[in-house]
Amino acid sequence: MSGQGLNALRTVELEAPEVLWLGEGAASESALTGGKAANLSRLAGRRRVPPGFVLAIPGATLERSARAALAAAYHRLATLVGVDDPPVAVRSSAVDEDGLEASFAGQHDTYLNISGADQLWWAVSRCAASFGADRALAYRRDAGLPAALGRVAVLVQWLVPADAAGVVFSANPVTGARDEVVVNASFGLGESVVAGTVTPDALVLGRGDLAIRAHDVADKRRMTVAVPGGTREVPVPGRLARMPAIDAAQARAAAALALELEREMGWPVDLEVAWAGSELFLLQCRPITTLPNDRSRT
Repeated sequence: MSGQGLNALRTVELEAPEVLWLGEGAASESALTGGKAANLSRLAGRRRVPPGFVLAIPGATLERSARAALAAAYHRLATLVGVDDPPVAVRSSAVDEDGLEASFAGQHDTYLNISGADQLWWAVSRCAASFGADRALAYRRDAGLPAALGRVAVLVQWLVPADAAGVVFSANPVTGARDEVVVNASFGLGESVVAGTVTPDALVLGRGDLAIRAHDVADKRRMTVAVPGGTREVPVPGRLARMPAIDAAQARAAAALALELEREMGWPVDLEVAWAGSELFLLQCRPITTLPNDRSRT
């Protein structure tokens, strides 16, 4: 880490962390839990959001006193999902992250399929430290945000055993068309789609009737799967690579969810979702920050 990054960390006075549960009171306050976690918390009671909690801290360093609080929260999560040492996803949620003007996608570390209190402590500590990494500080500088770190948060959620995952846009992010909803999906966990290491299936649906206007089935050669201690990107087996990752009904359900959330949130949404069997899970809801102007269709 550069001297600038270290100085940013030293300007923060450490305090005891707070554990805030999705769907409960203060977790919906973005000033405490950041845009990503706050948005999910507001929606947790009405949408299928994986259960979880937020560890809110000042700065990017965790004191050892946070370890007991983290272990207690993880034990409660295990009780909620009915699984000993449940697999979880560990992701960032900065106070100025996933807002209308800036999205920190890819700037902070994410850890998937983390099991056990010791492994969770390691993952949360690493995720928190990534707020002070050079790439994150450079992004803050380029986005005109303060270099000094204020309150940051780490989001811990039960990891959905996804058959397929992807992203959904309530407006076309390429053309700017507001009468189209775009669904991208691929097999396995969503990391390959988000990281851009796989070309996902692309579906374009009409906003008014959810009719499928285009369905491009990609040659999906890679997929992210859960393995002991984390995840691995593996080849998609045989003919499965050229088969649709989701069917028309699943695509329409995802598109309908995006439109409902656009109306609810008040801005065009960029969703991360996962399909497990017949269930559709909402993993993230943020604004589309780079929507082109579309003068021909509204």
